[in-house]
Amino acid sequence: MTRDYTSVRERAAAIDGDREARMEAFVDVLWEILAPTGVSWAGFYLDAGDGENLVLGPRRDKPACSPIGLHGACGVCFTTREPLIVRDVAELGGAYIACDPRDRSEVVVPCIDESGACWGVLDLDSWDVGSFSRADAEELRAALHAAGLTTR
Repeated sequence: MTRDYTSVRERAAAIDGDREARMEAFVDVLWEILAPTGVSWAGFYLDAGDGENLVLGPRRDKPACSPIGLHGACGVCFTTREPLIVRDVAELGGAYIACDPRDRSEVVVPCIDESGACWGVLDLDSWDVGSFSRADAEELRAALHAAGLTTR
């Protein structure tokens, strides 16, 4: 699936405001451009501050689980501070947190602050197996950087 990340980056670079406003505008841009390419959900999960959970932040297009533990894909990305691509969520077994039973693949990208700490993750889901690749993760990281939502 070809996705127009050039438009995502260009529009992300024009986003301003505080972190909350930038996250909201960012998911709106992602949803507008990427939903037609098989993305079924896009949103942020944020550090709950308790060392055990992430809480739902801005997202499109429907509610999702919150809080979620650090054992799932978002938690692994958060704790390792590395992007995670899940080709088929069924392969994760009990480690998968299913907010929508139709979701089949996922990409999660960490949001890193100036001190190197991870403050949250960007999570995209798809109803299709194998919808995301390493290229998607890198393009999303670049778009987050353009929006001022990660330092790396």
